Amino acid sequence: MDTDTIWRHVDTERAALADLLETLPDDAWRVPSLCEAWTVRDVAAHLCFAQARVRDVLGPALRSGLRYHATIRDTAIDSPLTHEQVVATLRGFVGSRRKVPGVSDLEPLLDLLVHTQDICVPLGLDHPVPQDAAVAALERTIWWSRRFPLGPRLRGFHLVATDVAWEWGSGRRVEGEVRWLLLAAAGRSVAHEHLSGDMRALA
Repeated sequence: MDTDTIWRHVDTERAALADLLETLPDDAWRVPSLCEAWTVRDVAAHLCFAQARVRDVLGPALRSGLRYHATIRDTAIDSPLTHEQVVATLRGFVGSRRKVPGVSDLEPLLDLLVHTQDICVPLGLDHPVPQDAAVAALERTIWWSRRFPLGPRLRGFHLVATDVAWEWGSGRRVEGEVRWLLLAAAGRSVAHEHLSGDMRALA
């Protein structure tokens, strides 16, 4: 996927998420998301960190003892942004290609697609994912999982999309819509309910 297409998807998804969040009552923001120990509000606040500069990250990183996951968690949970400010921040990102240092153009797309589902699924909201964007994000997730032991172990699985011409790997066959394959690859076990096949150890 070329750079312009990636950022077009990012802009569209950010605008759609801002619109969705703006309609949520206060109690919906407190609903547990698919991210362990994060509420809907925490996930939305995390996405507002997508354009953070090094100076924005340095303080939280030092306070967490330079632990990556703790830094990510703390910046989301401790974010001072109100619901209205979260919505305004996401809308303000539309049209900008700025991203945190050291990541590719695909990381903002991957983060946005997965975290939007982290918000929508527990709220019972069906938010479709563009198939080409989901494939690009899924392939990036696989790329990360093969290089760093940060997520589910995908080795030994044959992932097959049923709604687009895409498959990857060999071994235990798991199939379903590409958006659910993406969530499964990102470690969201709720996706297993929407997939078929042998999903032992895909968690």
